[in-house]
Amino acid sequence: MLGLSRFTGLLRRLRRVEFSYSPRTSIDRLGSSLPAIGQIVVAVVASYSIAFYLVGHVAPVVAVTVTVSTLGFGRDARPLRVIETALGITLGIALSEVIVLSFGLGVVQLGVAVGVTLVAARIVSASPSFAVIAGVQSVLVAVLPSPAGGPFTRTIDSLIGGAVALAVTALVPRNPRRLALRDGRRFLTQFADLLAALVGVLRVGHRTETDRILESARRTQPLVDQWSQSLNSAVAIARISPFLRSHLGELERQQVMQRNLDLAIRNLRVLTRRLAVLERDGRARPELAELLSGMISGVNLLAESLTKPEIMPVVRQNLILIAVRLDPETLLPGQSAGEASVVFALRPMMMDLLCAAGLTPDDARSAMPVLD
Repeated sequence: MLGLSRFTGLLRRLRRVEFSYSPRTSIDRLGSSLPAIGQIVVAVVASYSIAFYLVGHVAPVVAVTVTVSTLGFGRDARPLRVIETALGITLGIALSEVIVLSFGLGVVQLGVAVGVTLVAARIVSASPSFAVIAGVQSVLVAVLPSPAGGPFTRTIDSLIGGAVALAVTALVPRNPRRLALRDGRRFLTQFADLLAALVGVLRVGHRTETDRILESARRTQPLVDQWSQSLNSAVAIARISPFLRSHLGELERQQVMQRNLDLAIRNLRVLTRRLAVLERDGRARPELAELLSGMISGVNLLAESLTKPEIMPVVRQNLILIAVRLDPETLLPGQSAGEASVVFALRPMMMDLLCAAGLTPDDARSAMPVLD
């Protein structure tokens, strides 16, 4: 019976996976991958042409596979990652070719090649994936027959593929700026939705709903990490790409915004935990609801400023008008310490939002009332 139960559970999970397929999702995935596909095709043709026509290698398989492996479809498209991947492949190939050239093919040579490659890779780089990439290439060289073209043909092809991949990253970029904007909007939309949900709870009082919001807030970290990764890639590519260099200042400003909003969402989780305790009495708190409602407008304006940086003064003004009210004695006279603790929790989050809007920490701090 236990085996049948497990089998039935497996069937249910498979059925959910099957029905989770959506043609719309597949089309969206393909659309977002088209720039990467175009970039890889250009790199493959260029690396093959250089290795075959200019260098004279009959079958430059390595040159082609290196370009595909280094570019890939990953979110992290930084030139440094491209270089690291290409170096890992080249290291594995070169060391294995030296061992095969010196001692020939065989089981013992295979073990020696892989061992030496992994040791060297761990010395060169702290990244585990670097060692894995180098080890895989070492195995292929130690097992497969040597190609036509003489010693180190594959090493030369690997260098060609890596160089082409790096050049294509700069000259045929995937428009990482668009990906960063999409990630930023997605995160800010989620941030505003969480605030709106808290406003609804504060207006009517609902402890169970607050617990649900807290769970949703805890699940926002992947959105923050994705935005950070896409921004880091966009900035790194903009620094070497002549086509994206004009956007470098804008992307660096977004990095400042992203770092501060990462802190703000963490402080939102703290605020939600305090509200979860406070809302046990089921009482409405319209003053706090109005305050958070004003923050929603500020967060929406921050999202709009991603493509319209000229409205940033309006964003700051909107947030400052909320910040000046964050004094529990003025906002909630005669209320309990629980209500005051919510206002105290709002102050760090408001400071993060003000810094995300371009204020310095000192200016953001001075925008809020001094507490006795």
